[in-house]
Amino acid sequence: MKTIFIKPNDIEQKWRLVDANGQVLGRLAVKVVNILRGKDKPYYTPHQNVGDRVIVINADKVIVTGRKRRDKIYYHHSGYPGGLKAEVFSKVMARKPTYPLEQAIKGMLPKGPLGRQLFRNVKVYAGSDHPHVAQKPELVEI
Repeated sequence: MKTIFIKPNDIEQKWRLVDANGQVLGRLAVKVVNILRGKDKPYYTPHQNVGDRVIVINADKVIVTGRKRRDKIYYHHSGYPGGLKAEVFSKVMARKPTYPLEQAIKGMLPKGPLGRQLFRNVKVYAGSDHPHVAQKPELVEI
């Protein structure tokens, strides 16, 4: 058996469109990350960026199960002593509706330079409008 490595010039990146309307946050993030990493392709390689670019629309209509809407807490530290800030999911969604989905996707990507490169390939929008019509994204059914 022979391991196949694809050259960066031979990688064909498509644009995919994902509608987050009524989708569960974590399950949607898993599907998006699998497309970003290229795990749906036969030539998937863990240390290469072989995945497609993803556009996520209607991120403000994503749902969470159970009591997470009032119990899930997002933390942020300013770097100064006593600078830990905490905010509940519902307040984060009211202030920045794309943030929870972006954080879920970022947390599932590999840490390091590859993960940062892959995260640049995802665009998350709160509404149904996006400026990437010229790329002709194909709709992904989830």
